[in-house]
Amino acid sequence: MGHGGNVIHELTVDHREVEEMFDRFNALPPGHPGRRDIADEFTIELVRHSVAEEIHLYPAVRQHVIGGDQLADREIADHAKAEQLLKKLEGLDIHQAEFDTTAAQLITEVTAHVADEEQNLFPALAAACTGPELDELGEKVRSAKDKAPTRPHPSASDTPPLNKILAPGAGLVDRARDLLSGRGRR
Repeated sequence: MGHGGNVIHELTVDHREVEEMFDRFNALPPGHPGRRDIADEFTIELVRHSVAEEIHLYPAVRQHVIGGDQLADREIADHAKAEQLLKKLEGLDIHQAEFDTTAAQLITEVTAHVADEEQNLFPALAAACTGPELDELGEKVRSAKDKAPTRPHPSASDTPPLNKILAPGAGLVDRARDLLSGRGRR
């Protein structure tokens, strides 16, 4: 992650990368050990992406877009559902049938969320903000992703100001755990 450009380009590229991970996941048969590695990979990316959106994108939507509060609230609710599923998936063994059904639920939720953002939120934000504002927001999102947690924390705050304060600390702990365990490396 960290592609450059304005916020819409940055987040759209993230979406395509996660979709590619979902495709690789679905190409493997149930019970294949590679499914856990890919699930860890998309968990890391989805958590970082979501935290960055919650810290910077959704507050900007609330500020600039007419009806932005309702739009941001809906997107945050989508994130909460996905994070619950990610947390559940994290605790399941790949040989459990529930692993596959939970992963399928997650993929369905995230795919619908991505479509909604790209069809509704991104065009509304693009119409409400200047190019320089979108570029600055892209920089903020990239910076937040670098510090964000890599594991789901469903009980953590998903709205400012608490998420801005707590996310970097959780991110530091998560990255240390990932380094020690080898999680997220292919």
